Parts: sequence; structure tokens; C-alpha cells
Amino acid sequence: MENNKKTYYITVGSGQISQLSTASAWDFKIEATDEEIVQLREYFDQVYSSDFQGFLRSHTPYVQYHYDRENDAIDDTNMKIYRMIYELGDEEAKEHIRTNQLMSKINEQE
Repeated sequence: MENNKKTYYITVGSGQISQLSTASAWDFKIEATDEEIVQLREYFDQVYSSDFQGFLRSHTPYVQYHYDRENDAIDDTNMKIYRMIYELGDEEAKEHIRTNQLMSKINEQE
């Protein structure tokens, strides 16, 4: 089976996935198949959807952050995103995730 991996540049904050390193600032460089990119895009879409639901919920000020399911969904999905970036990323991406102690949080979810 062919590998068919391509290089992508990921910006986590905006959920941007690009094959052009010069298109905009990026956070991580990964090598991924089309199927892996589809999965990563779905995770970014989930974060956006949960974030929008959280925005709507934010108009109910008596619900604290740690009791907010939308925030829990965003946190869980972000860990899935960082796990994928760690698995698919170059050494610099892996080092960034290790240095910022995201691996321990990712491993807690398993």
C-alpha cells in the first residue's frame, strides 16, 4: 500500500491547514495522508462548533467554566488534535508538545 503522505502546515488557533508554508504563519509541520487530514479537519470543525455553542452559553453567566460541557468538549478535541500533530509532526512539533507538557495530558485521556 502506498504511503501518499504530503506536507501540511497547521495553525491550531485558527484551525488552518495549508500545503503552503508561505501562505500564513503556522505552528506545526506534519506529514499526513488525505484521510488523516480529513480527520484533523473534523476535529477543528468540532472545536469551532463547541466554541460557538460555548459563546451562546456564555450569556448564561451563572454556569462556571469547569461545569461547562462545551468547554470540556473543546478541551477533549484539542487533545485529539495535539495527539495527531504529535504522531504526524516533524521533530520540532514533537519537541514543542513534549516541552509544553501536552503529552502527559494526552496520555491521561487514553
